[in-house]
Formats: sequence, structure tokens, C-alpha cells
Amino acid sequence: MAFQGKKLINNPDDVVTEFIEGLVETYPGLQYLDGFPEVKVVIRADASGATYDKVAVISGGGSGHEPAHAGFVGEGMLTASICGDVFASPSVDSILAGIRAVTGPMGCLLIVMNYTGDRLNFGLAAEQARSEGYKIEMVIVGDDCALPPLLGIAGRRGLAGTIFVNKIAGAAAAAGLSLADVAAEAKRASQMVGTMGVALSVCTLPGQVTSDRLGPGKMELGLGIHGEPGAAVADLQPVDVVVSHVLKQILSSETNYVPITRGNRVVLMINGLGATPVMELMIAAGKTVPKLQLEFGLAVERVYTGSFMTSLDMAGFSISIMKADQTLLQRLDAPTKAPHWPVGSAGNRPPAKIPVPLPPSRSTKSEESLSRPLQLSEQGRILEAAIEAAVNAVIVMRDSLNDWDSKVGDGDCGSTMYSGATAILDDMKKYYPLNDAAETVNEIGSSVRRAMGGTSGVLYNIFSKAAYARLKANSDSTVTAKQWAEAFEAAIDAVSKYGGASAGYRTLLDALIPALSVLKEVI
Repeated sequence: MAFQGKKLINNPDDVVTEFIEGLVETYPGLQYLDGFPEVKVVIRADASGATYDKVAVISGGGSGHEPAHAGFVGEGMLTASICGDVFASPSVDSILAGIRAVTGPMGCLLIVMNYTGDRLNFGLAAEQARSEGYKIEMVIVGDDCALPPLLGIAGRRGLAGTIFVNKIAGAAAAAGLSLADVAAEAKRASQMVGTMGVALSVCTLPGQVTSDRLGPGKMELGLGIHGEPGAAVADLQPVDVVVSHVLKQILSSETNYVPITRGNRVVLMINGLGATPVMELMIAAGKTVPKLQLEFGLAVERVYTGSFMTSLDMAGFSISIMKADQTLLQRLDAPTKAPHWPVGSAGNRPPAKIPVPLPPSRSTKSEESLSRPLQLSEQGRILEAAIEAAVNAVIVMRDSLNDWDSKVGDGDCGSTMYSGATAILDDMKKYYPLNDAAETVNEIGSSVRRAMGGTSGVLYNIFSKAAYARLKANSDSTVTAKQWAEAFEAAIDAVSKYGGASAGYRTLLDALIPALSVLKEVI
């Protein structure tokens, strides 16, 4: 059953112009031509056709794919973006207005996605601009790998791989290359990239109803970014399976969509389609890279993950793979002020994972701290006796504590405390450094962390660690009663700080705080 889609918009007819207004307010380096609603063109604020001394690079198409292409306008990338209505090609007048606004004596390159409307309108605008004396070249991008290679007149559709072409052309233009050379680099890049996507939902156009074409438990392979049906509908599969299917399709030696073979260097784009959480995109990226490396024998030089060319609120993602060489990598790494081009890691990638850093442990401490001291000092004997008395009292009270806890909670307080007490007693016999009070308190915390679960285990561990930190600050080997009281107070303060309770909240603090008061009175 179809239903009205929810959108945070005003008039559906104004979504593109209002989007552009918000974009230029957000990024001061951008401007738009004052020709709404017919002319919707975003340009670089520092690029004027009368004085611009580099090749202008212009792309565009229907809106609804944001941030493409307006979000990629900026020094080092696009000079202007021509915005059509939602999923509609921009008009010839808009394209001409953009050309006239930013094209100087070096000429203009138009990068056009392979859709009939875009090809015709950009083509007519290019012919008109040439008749006005502008130098114009046009490169058409068809990176779709979902449909059969031979499609007669229409050919393969332009998808997210176009963003790579935009960046490479923009960097070449920023480097001062001629129009012919910029166009050659863009054309070469367009022939090196392949894209295929998977959708979990159908997008909703502003003011329209939401289609239920897919139905529950289904996904669409080889989607179209304008809401058109994909190449196939299949049962929803784990992302591992989806990624494997997409990669095999893009890199198929039978179809030869892209000239990528084992041993090549490649760059990868995981592109969200509008409603896909970052978590899911990162999962897809994390599964794609090792498959490209291990199964296809490719060196993955760059990974770009995010939403670059969307389809309104569609859930799903596309994968773009481009064959790379050093020149292409330099173009991708070249600086740009385009607000939505991602910062990619450039070369010499560190290992993806490193060992977890371990805290100083019993295995790294001195021999003296590995076991109970052979000879206890007077302080050590007193500390041992105090610990034994405390833990034995807890052990004896296990059943009573469980009984009391069952009246207000889940009845496991005694068992939890018993586990901690017996662990302390066992560990003390083996390796507590009893002659060192601070380290002994620290080891009590380690025993509690290992043996006790739930909130109480964490709180008692915090208690021990805070007391240890205060005792460790003392330089004297002998701990005085006053220093024990200070450590006790620091431990209580830590439990209150991290647990959020204080006196009167009916927590363990209601026993510890009075105990501290009595201790202070007798020392």
C-alpha cells in the first residue's frame, strides 16, 4: 500500500532553490546565479568568467542526488554546478548561464552523466556556447556495471563514479593544464571506473507517495538513482554476499566493464544513497577492501566512504572502483576547497589493526611483586590481617546479604560479594605485595574486576583504584592512619562522582560515609 512520504520541506516545487540558498549560506565560498526558479546554478565565488585564467569545469544534472554536484563546487574541483529539478535534467538556459558566468579564455569542460536528457541539453548548450565564441569540450560518464554492455543508443548510465571524474578534471584544471589536456584526463578517468549499487528501499519524491515496489525482505540490485527499477530484485542478503556479487559484476572479465586486472592499483568509493547509516557504509567498506585484495589481487590505494551521490531518501549503497596510476592518485590527493570532497588517506597506509595496549600487569612487574613477599614487614602483617578479617566477614554473610537483597532487588548481592571476597583471599596468598600498601590496594581492585560482575563490581574497582592513586602519591613507605583516611575519602569521592549518588540515596555510600567520619574522629 502506498502512503504519503514525510519530508521536512515547504512547497515541494521550491526544494531545489531552497536547498541552494541553504548551501551558499553554509559555505561562503559558493554563490548562486540570481535566476530562480528557471536558472539554478551554483558557482565558485572567486571565479568570474571575465578574469578566470584556468579551464572551467562544470557538471550537473537532476537534483535529489546531493551533495552531487553542487557540494563539489570549489577550487580544485568544479567551477560550477548546474541544478535541474528533482530527477530532471537542467534546462539549456541554465547550462548556458553557468558557462557564461565562469568560462574565461582557457575554455570550459562539461562533465555529463549518461542520461538522454542530460546529453541533449548539455550538448545543445555546448553548441550554442561555441557559436558565442567559447571553447567547449564535453565528457560523458557511463560507469554503470549493472546493465549489459551493449545497450544501443542509450549505453551505460552515469553513477557515483562521476565524482571521481569531477575531482580529477578539477585538479588538472587547477594545475593549469589546457582544455584539451583536462578533457583527456577526464575522459581517461571515465573509462577506468565502474559502479554498481544495491537498494533496500525506493526513494520518495517531495510531495509524492512512497512506493512499495520492493516489499518486505527484498533488495534491488543494479539500482537506478532516479527511482527507476534496478536490474534485478532479490531476497535481502548479508552485506558479505552483496559485496561479493557487486564486485564480481564490476570486475567481470566477460563483460569487461573496466580495464582492471589482477595486480592493478585501484581506488574505492562506498557511496551511501541517502538513508544509509554511516555504520552500514563502514561495514560495507570493511568487507570490500579485503575482498578486493585477497580475492581479486588488487592494491587498494584509497578508500572514500560516505554519501557522495544519493537518491533522495533511498536506503542502500553503491560501490565504485577505479583503476589508478600515480597521476590519477595525485589528482585525487590534490587540495580542493569543495566542501563535500572527503579527506582521503594518501599513500603509506599504516596497518589497519595493532595490538591492544596492555596496562602494567603481573607479568611485567618486578619479581618482588609477582608473589607474596617471603618476609612481611609489620605493616604487611597488619594489612594481611585486616584484609582477612574483612573478606571472611563478607564470606560468612553471603546468605544474609542475598536474603536482604531479594526483598528489594534480584537477590544476588551476597553471591557477588562472596565471589569478590574469595578472589581477594586466594590472590592475596599468591601475589599481593603486602609490604607495599598502595600496590596491594591496586591488586584488590584487579581481583574485584576479575571476579565480580554487575554495577557493584565496577564501583568497588573504582573505589580501589582511587584509593591506590591517593596512597601512591605518598613518598613514605609506611602508611599512616591519616593517609589511610585520606585514601578512604578519595575512594568515596570517586564512587560518588562516577556513580552519581551521594549521602541519603540509599547506596553503599550511606555506610561508607559514616565509617569515614568515625575513622577521622579516632585518628
